[in-house]
Amino acid sequence: MINEALTPELRQALLEDPSTILMDRDLMRAIVGAHEAGVGANVIDIRGRAMSALEARLDRLESAHEHVIAAAYDNQSGMNTVHRAVLSLLEPVDFDGFLDNLQTDLADILRVDTLVLVMETATKEGEPELGGPLTMAPAGTVARAIAGGRRGQPSGEVILRRVAHATAGLHGAPVASEALIPLDLGPTRMPALLLMGSDEPGRFSAAQGTDLLRFFGQAFRLTLLRWLEE
Repeated sequence: MINEALTPELRQALLEDPSTILMDRDLMRAIVGAHEAGVGANVIDIRGRAMSALEARLDRLESAHEHVIAAAYDNQSGMNTVHRAVLSLLEPVDFDGFLDNLQTDLADILRVDTLVLVMETATKEGEPELGGPLTMAPAGTVARAIAGGRRGQPSGEVILRRVAHATAGLHGAPVASEALIPLDLGPTRMPALLLMGSDEPGRFSAAQGTDLLRFFGQAFRLTLLRWLEE
Protein backbone atom coordinates (compact mmCIF):
# COMPACT_ATOMS: atom_id res chain seq x y z
CA MET A 1 0.00 0.00 0.00
CA ILE A 2 2.75 2.44 0.88
CA ASN A 3 4.50 1.84 -2.43
CA GLU A 4 1.24 2.65 -4.25
CA ALA A 5 0.72 5.83 -2.16
CA LEU A 6 4.25 7.14 -2.67
CA THR A 7 5.46 8.63 -5.88
CA PRO A 8 8.74 7.17 -7.21
CA GLU A 9 10.46 10.49 -6.52
CA LEU A 10 9.27 10.65 -2.90
CA ARG A 11 10.13 6.98 -2.29
CA GLN A 12 13.62 7.50 -3.66
CA ALA A 13 14.10 10.62 -1.52
CA LEU A 14 13.11 8.70 1.63
CA LEU A 15 15.44 5.84 0.77
CA GLU A 16 18.32 8.24 0.26
CA ASP A 17 17.62 10.16 3.48
CA PRO A 18 15.54 8.12 5.96
CA SER A 19 16.41 10.62 8.70
CA THR A 20 13.63 12.76 7.24
CA ILE A 21 11.15 10.37 8.83
CA LEU A 22 13.13 10.07 12.06
CA MET A 23 13.17 13.84 12.55
CA ASP A 24 9.41 14.14 12.15
CA ARG A 25 7.97 13.34 15.59
CA ASP A 26 4.33 13.06 14.46
CA LEU A 27 5.24 10.73 11.61
CA MET A 28 7.34 8.50 13.87
CA ARG A 29 4.53 8.39 16.45
CA ALA A 30 2.10 7.27 13.74
CA ILE A 31 4.50 4.58 12.50
CA VAL A 32 5.12 3.22 15.99
CA GLY A 33 1.40 3.26 16.72
CA ALA A 34 0.63 1.34 13.57
CA HIS A 35 3.31 -1.21 14.40
CA GLU A 36 2.01 -1.73 17.95
CA ALA A 37 -1.53 -2.17 16.63
CA GLY A 38 -0.28 -4.80 14.19
CA VAL A 39 1.56 -6.99 16.70
CA GLY A 40 -1.48 -7.51 18.91
CA ALA A 41 -2.37 -6.75 22.53
CA ASN A 42 -0.40 -9.72 23.94
CA VAL A 43 2.95 -8.54 22.56
CA ILE A 44 4.96 -5.79 24.20
CA ASP A 45 7.13 -3.77 21.85
CA ILE A 46 10.10 -2.71 23.97
CA ARG A 47 11.41 -0.43 21.25
CA GLY A 48 8.11 1.40 21.03
CA ARG A 49 7.97 1.83 24.80
CA ALA A 50 11.55 3.05 24.84
CA MET A 51 10.79 5.53 22.08
CA SER A 52 7.79 6.85 24.01
CA ALA A 53 9.94 7.27 27.12
CA LEU A 54 12.66 9.06 25.14
CA GLU A 55 10.06 11.30 23.53
CA ALA A 56 8.67 12.27 26.93
CA ARG A 57 12.19 13.00 28.16
CA LEU A 58 12.87 15.12 25.07
CA ASP A 59 9.70 17.10 25.74
CA ARG A 60 10.88 17.79 29.30
CA LEU A 61 14.34 18.83 28.10
CA GLU A 62 12.88 21.17 25.49
CA SER A 63 10.60 22.71 28.09
CA ALA A 64 13.50 23.20 30.50
CA HIS A 65 15.57 24.70 27.69
CA GLU A 66 12.81 27.17 26.86
CA HIS A 67 12.52 28.18 30.52
CA VAL A 68 16.28 28.75 30.75
CA ILE A 69 16.23 30.93 27.64
CA ALA A 70 13.24 32.90 28.94
CA ALA A 71 14.93 33.41 32.33
CA ALA A 72 18.15 34.56 30.66
CA TYR A 73 16.22 37.01 28.50
CA ASP A 74 14.34 38.39 31.51
CA ASN A 75 17.59 38.75 33.44
CA GLN A 76 19.26 40.58 30.56
CA SER A 77 16.25 42.85 30.18
CA GLY A 78 16.29 43.54 33.93
CA MET A 79 19.99 44.39 33.86
CA ASN A 80 19.47 46.83 31.01
CA THR A 81 16.62 48.48 32.91
CA VAL A 82 18.67 48.89 36.09
CA HIS A 83 21.64 50.26 34.14
CA ARG A 84 19.38 52.89 32.55
CA ALA A 85 17.94 53.71 35.97
CA VAL A 86 21.40 54.21 37.51
CA LEU A 87 22.38 56.54 34.65
CA SER A 88 19.19 58.48 35.27
CA LEU A 89 20.22 58.93 38.92
CA LEU A 90 23.39 60.70 37.80
CA GLU A 91 21.76 63.20 35.46
CA PRO A 92 20.20 65.76 37.88
CA VAL A 93 22.40 68.76 38.73
CA ASP A 94 20.74 69.63 42.06
CA PHE A 95 18.79 67.93 44.86
CA ASP A 96 15.43 69.28 43.68
CA GLY A 97 16.11 67.81 40.26
CA PHE A 98 17.11 64.53 41.88
CA LEU A 99 13.76 64.36 43.70
CA ASP A 100 11.72 65.41 40.67
CA ASN A 101 13.44 62.72 38.63
CA LEU A 102 12.08 60.02 40.94
CA GLN A 103 8.48 60.29 39.81
CA THR A 104 9.18 61.19 36.18
CA ASP A 105 12.01 59.58 34.22
CA LEU A 106 13.11 57.10 36.89
CA ALA A 107 9.62 55.75 37.53
CA ASP A 108 9.08 55.34 33.79
CA ILE A 109 12.37 53.48 33.36
CA LEU A 110 11.59 51.11 36.22
CA ARG A 111 7.98 50.73 35.02
CA VAL A 112 6.48 51.44 38.43
CA ASP A 113 3.41 53.48 39.29
CA THR A 114 4.82 55.03 42.45
CA LEU A 115 8.37 55.80 43.55
CA VAL A 116 8.77 57.53 46.90
CA LEU A 117 11.74 58.28 49.11
CA VAL A 118 10.75 58.00 52.78
CA MET A 119 13.13 59.68 55.22
CA GLU A 120 12.72 59.74 58.99
CA THR A 121 13.34 62.89 60.97
CA ALA A 122 13.44 63.43 64.73
CA THR A 123 11.60 66.75 64.40
CA LYS A 124 8.57 65.21 62.76
CA GLU A 125 5.66 64.00 64.87
CA GLY A 126 2.30 62.56 63.93
CA GLU A 127 1.51 61.35 60.44
CA PRO A 128 4.02 61.47 57.56
CA GLU A 129 3.79 64.35 55.10
CA LEU A 130 2.42 62.62 52.01
CA GLY A 131 2.57 63.78 48.43
CA GLY A 132 5.53 64.32 46.18
CA PRO A 133 8.66 62.22 45.73
CA LEU A 134 9.96 62.85 49.28
CA THR A 135 8.01 61.87 52.38
CA MET A 136 9.30 63.08 55.74
CA ALA A 137 8.17 60.72 58.47
CA PRO A 138 8.54 60.37 62.25
CA ALA A 139 10.93 57.89 63.83
CA GLY A 140 9.88 54.27 63.52
CA THR A 141 8.04 54.68 60.20
CA VAL A 142 10.62 52.76 58.19
CA ALA A 143 10.73 49.85 60.64
CA ARG A 144 6.91 49.60 60.65
CA ALA A 145 6.82 49.76 56.86
CA ILE A 146 9.39 46.99 56.52
CA ALA A 147 7.65 44.80 59.08
CA GLY A 148 4.34 45.28 57.30
CA GLY A 149 2.48 43.97 60.31
CA ARG A 150 4.65 40.84 60.55
CA ARG A 151 7.29 39.89 63.05
CA GLY A 152 10.78 38.77 62.17
CA GLN A 153 10.98 40.67 58.87
CA PRO A 154 14.67 41.31 57.96
CA SER A 155 15.37 45.03 58.31
CA GLY A 156 18.20 45.41 55.78
CA GLU A 157 16.95 43.30 52.89
CA VAL A 158 15.01 44.24 49.78
CA ILE A 159 11.40 43.16 50.24
CA LEU A 160 8.97 42.28 47.43
CA ARG A 161 5.36 41.63 48.40
CA ARG A 162 1.69 42.48 48.04
CA VAL A 163 1.08 45.96 49.37
CA ALA A 164 0.81 46.03 53.16
CA HIS A 165 -1.53 48.13 55.25
CA ALA A 166 1.46 49.83 56.87
CA THR A 167 2.74 51.14 53.53
CA ALA A 168 -0.44 51.62 51.49
CA GLY A 169 -0.72 55.29 52.49
CA LEU A 170 2.95 56.06 51.85
CA HIS A 171 2.66 55.40 48.12
CA GLY A 172 0.38 58.37 47.54
CA ALA A 173 -1.71 56.32 45.08
CA PRO A 174 -3.45 52.92 45.12
CA VAL A 175 -1.06 50.04 44.37
CA ALA A 176 -1.35 46.26 44.54
CA SER A 177 2.28 45.17 45.04
CA GLU A 178 5.40 46.88 46.28
CA ALA A 179 9.18 46.78 46.58
CA LEU A 180 10.91 48.16 49.67
CA ILE A 181 14.60 49.06 49.53
CA PRO A 182 15.98 50.04 52.96
CA LEU A 183 18.65 52.76 52.83
CA ASP A 184 21.37 52.86 55.47
CA LEU A 185 22.55 56.47 55.51
CA GLY A 186 25.16 55.98 58.21
CA PRO A 187 25.30 56.11 62.01
CA THR A 188 24.58 59.85 62.22
CA ARG A 189 21.41 59.78 60.09
CA MET A 190 18.02 58.22 60.63
CA PRO A 191 16.75 55.37 58.45
CA ALA A 192 15.34 55.92 54.99
CA LEU A 193 13.41 53.78 52.55
CA LEU A 194 12.92 53.76 48.78
CA LEU A 195 9.39 52.58 48.11
CA MET A 196 8.17 51.34 44.72
CA GLY A 197 4.59 50.44 43.92
CA SER A 198 2.73 48.82 41.03
CA ASP A 199 -0.96 48.40 40.32
CA GLU A 200 -0.17 44.86 39.10
CA PRO A 201 -0.59 42.31 41.94
CA GLY A 202 2.12 40.02 40.55
CA ARG A 203 4.69 42.67 39.68
CA PHE A 204 6.51 42.27 43.00
CA SER A 205 6.44 38.99 44.91
CA ALA A 206 8.62 37.17 47.41
CA ALA A 207 9.43 34.48 44.82
CA GLN A 208 11.35 36.94 42.65
CA GLY A 209 15.07 37.65 42.86
CA THR A 210 16.30 40.85 44.46
CA ASP A 211 19.90 41.09 43.22
CA LEU A 212 19.24 43.80 40.64
CA LEU A 213 17.12 45.88 43.01
CA ARG A 214 19.79 45.50 45.69
CA PHE A 215 22.37 46.86 43.26
CA PHE A 216 20.09 49.73 42.31
CA GLY A 217 19.47 50.46 46.00
CA GLN A 218 23.21 50.75 46.63
CA ALA A 219 23.60 53.15 43.70
CA PHE A 220 20.63 55.18 44.94
CA ARG A 221 22.00 55.30 48.49
CA LEU A 222 25.40 56.57 47.35
CA THR A 223 23.81 59.20 45.13
CA LEU A 224 21.51 60.34 47.93
CA LEU A 225 24.43 60.60 50.36
CA ARG A 226 26.25 62.80 47.91
CA TRP A 227 23.35 65.25 47.84
CA LEU A 228 22.89 65.15 51.63
CA GLU A 229 26.54 65.99 52.21
CA GLU A 230 26.46 69.08 50.03
